[in-house]
Amino acid sequence: MVLEEQLKNKTYYTMFINEHDSVHPIQALGEAFLEEAQKDLPDLSNIRFAQGEVYFHHKDYEAAIYKWENIQNELGSWAKKNIADAYYELGILPNAEDLYTAIKTTDSTLTTEVALKLFSLYIERDKMEAAVSVIKKTIADNPDYPNVTDIARAFFEERLDWGNAVELAVNEAKRTENIKWFDILHSYVDKGMTNSFAPSYFSHALFILFHSDKHRFESLVASIWNSYQEDASFTWMKEINHLLLNLDLERTQNWVILSDLHRETFNQLINGDYFIKDLQEYIPDLLTNWLRLADSKNQAMSSAAVLTWDELFPNTISSTIVKEAENLIRIAKADLNEFEESLTLLHSINQWARANEMEEDERVSWLVDQLFDFDTQHLLVVGMGGSGKSTFINTILGEPLQDSPTPSTVMFRHSEELDIKEITVEERMKLAGFSEFQERMDRLRNAQESIIEYRLPSQLLQEQAFALIDTPALKGNDEDRYGVLKTLQVADVILFVLDANAPLTAKERTILTQIQQLAPDIPIHFVLSKMDTIPNEQDAIRILDEISLELHAEFSDSKVFAFSSQYDRSQQLSDLKIFIESIKMTRHLKDKRLAKVLYFIRATIASLLQKRIDLENRLVEAVRWNEDMYLKLNGSVNQLDDTITQKIKEVSSAFFAVKEPIKQEINESVPNILRECGSLIKEESDFGTILNEVNQEMNLRLQAFLEQLLPKYYSSLQEWIKTCEEGFVLSQQYLDELSDGFNRMYGEERLKLNCDFKVVEDWHRDTDRMTSRFQLDPLNIVLKRTPSQFLLKSAGKLFGAFSQNKTVVYNKYKAFIENEDYSEIAAVVSKQFFQAFELFEKSFERDVNLFFKNSMNVLTSTVEATRSEIETNNDILEKMNEKPELFRDPLTLFELRLRQFEWMTVAGNGIQTVY
Repeated sequence: MVLEEQLKNKTYYTMFINEHDSVHPIQALGEAFLEEAQKDLPDLSNIRFAQGEVYFHHKDYEAAIYKWENIQNELGSWAKKNIADAYYELGILPNAEDLYTAIKTTDSTLTTEVALKLFSLYIERDKMEAAVSVIKKTIADNPDYPNVTDIARAFFEERLDWGNAVELAVNEAKRTENIKWFDILHSYVDKGMTNSFAPSYFSHALFILFHSDKHRFESLVASIWNSYQEDASFTWMKEINHLLLNLDLERTQNWVILSDLHRETFNQLINGDYFIKDLQEYIPDLLTNWLRLADSKNQAMSSAAVLTWDELFPNTISSTIVKEAENLIRIAKADLNEFEESLTLLHSINQWARANEMEEDERVSWLVDQLFDFDTQHLLVVGMGGSGKSTFINTILGEPLQDSPTPSTVMFRHSEELDIKEITVEERMKLAGFSEFQERMDRLRNAQESIIEYRLPSQLLQEQAFALIDTPALKGNDEDRYGVLKTLQVADVILFVLDANAPLTAKERTILTQIQQLAPDIPIHFVLSKMDTIPNEQDAIRILDEISLELHAEFSDSKVFAFSSQYDRSQQLSDLKIFIESIKMTRHLKDKRLAKVLYFIRATIASLLQKRIDLENRLVEAVRWNEDMYLKLNGSVNQLDDTITQKIKEVSSAFFAVKEPIKQEINESVPNILRECGSLIKEESDFGTILNEVNQEMNLRLQAFLEQLLPKYYSSLQEWIKTCEEGFVLSQQYLDELSDGFNRMYGEERLKLNCDFKVVEDWHRDTDRMTSRFQLDPLNIVLKRTPSQFLLKSAGKLFGAFSQNKTVVYNKYKAFIENEDYSEIAAVVSKQFFQAFELFEKSFERDVNLFFKNSMNVLTSTVEATRSEIETNNDILEKMNEKPELFRDPLTLFELRLRQFEWMTVAGNGIQTVY
């Protein structure tokens, strides 16, 4: 060891120096060199090696290298290492690196020293990958070498190389079992530097730490656990469960941190975000471990969790653990605020419901709110119709608030000012005053769906600290069960009103049996009303005693209050105060209220499950109904399309029927008009200009004819428009009937198939404009340069001057005019006359389509909306059926949480659970 230290520190030269000598090492080594050189077989290597060390320490690196270059004995490898050190100090790093890497030795100390020098050299040359590689190899080969792991740790941390830093800490913790390395690992975990490692990477180290320091084990497990909250949490869950199952856990160790972590994790897993099939792989082991290490404040909760999971998923947890949980919950004390926890659970359920587009029931929320008012007791007043219940309530309140049985449940509470609210499934609404309240009392439809909260100044309600709940009159049929059950669980005491003239009828007995079945924990007392109708006082007393005995036989703790509206009110109220005081709930009020809160939570879960079923049924029905409507709507679209096509033909045909007679008249009249112009030819006419005159006159006569024809054409067009309009009106009536039929099927004004009668207005405007006047473009009728015309014209000029020839010319001209074929001219005239109507006629298809455009758009858009709704509902149904667990699992987990809560509170304290 001494020699290794000398070689490492380059102090081998001290072997040649007498420590008491004051001679300089150079001189002492020189004298030793000379003395050795005098021998027959001198061995100068050791002395040269020592001389190189002295030169090195005095920074004469070249001299040191010279001395070390020829060392051939056992110090040769160290000499090569020293030469590399000298090059390193000289800054000739490539040479140093080559020399270091060339050294081959079995000496572990030399190997480690060379590696450490290479490590420093690589850092200086910025060869970080090589530096990492050499330091990791050095640790692997010689981990106990002084400071080597500390050097590596400092290097990794400085470079923020947390992967290698964590690996070093874990390996050293497992190898050395030194607490120091576990603490270093813990610091890395707290800094979030271990998340990239698989949870299984730490298991062996944790196993070792458990057996050496349980406190540090718990702390490190907690840190790793928290680091995996977001990433790889299920993988960690599996790993830590496996590890803990294989450890000898003792609850006496008081695993506070781990116990809390198990509780938090369990609560997170059952909050409705995970599928049960995924949880079943992890929760049984999680609950097993939780129970094994639960501290005092977690014992009740962990036991309840085990028992609840075993109830819902039998045989998934060891029977030994289940038995232990049963024993433990009998003696464990739940450390929780029951009402706060129950509200948290209800809030979670409502929050999930809203996220799944199912609004919370405001009535349930309101009823639960009442249960948290521990300063006010709730008296639920029930009775058959005609029992005198309304009169009894009016007497208590001192106001005629009800003159007939209420159709809704009403809670009367004391308040300094009048304040009335209506609570429905969807909302809480403030009512304007008594008149609006009375309006609610007069309605029948959906009355039972709402609850009225009536706050008013009442000395009796204030003094006795109770609220009065009035319910719809009972009829003794199946509807009563729903009406009573809705608010029964908010009651602390039930007052059943009986008619003294016919008390305890068969129907009343049936109702009382129902109430006892629904709420066996709520005491029932009785009001015997209409006592004033008993003929005499002795009979009244006898009936009261008989009824009291009969009621007491069936309801041992019940009390009876005799009431009549005719008795002195002040005395009645005085007696009533004493009666109410005697029937108030005085024991276990909070426990009983808690049981009722849990009932409403369970009812909410059941309601959501039913809503799911109802939703699926509604979707199936909606798809079927929409498919039927889709066929009907599509048929209507096709029918309307046919109607439009037919209407275009009708309009065009009718217009043709108007146009053709006019056209025929033009074709027939124009030639006659033109031929009659032959009368304009006289023997004394100037035949040089006569054709021009005739042509001009022909145009004038045609213009006059057409102007006379316009009113007739206008009149025909108005008849055509009237006929078309009548057809349009019939079409609108048909569409009105069609929309009415669809709207009756929809149950709302969904379709409005209005046609655009502006088309008719436009036709009137256009025909008025086009028939107001007509200007014929001048026509060249007889001046065309045909051979005959040319001959006549020339002859006229030539012979016009000779009077003896005029008769011949006259006859020729007259014959020409009267015998000419004017059909071509008639066609031209007709074309000009109808030219303005050509665009009008061509627009009939567009106009008819415009007339029906809105109706067609409404129908086609409704068809598209119906098709889209069918697709949407089918998609929802497919998803619901494909993954029913998306809905079912969260509600199952809510039920699990509720049952766990019941185990911890109601069942554990001997309070009867309400179902």
